[in-house]
Amino acid sequence: MYRLLAPIPAEVLRVSDCDTLDVRTRIWLGQSIEIRVRLDKIDTPEIRGKRALEQDLAQQAKALVVQTTADKHVVLRDVHYGKLAGRVVGRIEVAGGKDLSETIIARGLGGPYARGKRQPWCPPN
Repeated sequence: MYRLLAPIPAEVLRVSDCDTLDVRTRIWLGQSIEIRVRLDKIDTPEIRGKRALEQDLAQQAKALVVQTTADKHVVLRDVHYGKLAGRVVGRIEVAGGKDLSETIIARGLGGPYARGKRQPWCPPN
């Protein structure tokens, strides 16, 4: 799998949900691309989840991501292709060099994800 390990400065254009952002980055002199980035190694609640509690947690997580990336300047690291076309997977650093995924997890709005079956966000009825 091909990975870009070097830091890649980017500008946040839009926060899609808790773990996906649209960014613009310069790839060459005078050439920029807009790309969707999925945060690597994190599981977050789904905004379109089946339960109200999961949807509420997802909205809280999204609000945290919007707040944390408010200055629009981030750094992409360890970028590689994702499973879905048109999207890459990677780590995102925000102001102060903080890892965005770690910030979400520290607030209890996400958890580590190492592939495989995801755990439910809400207890069964």
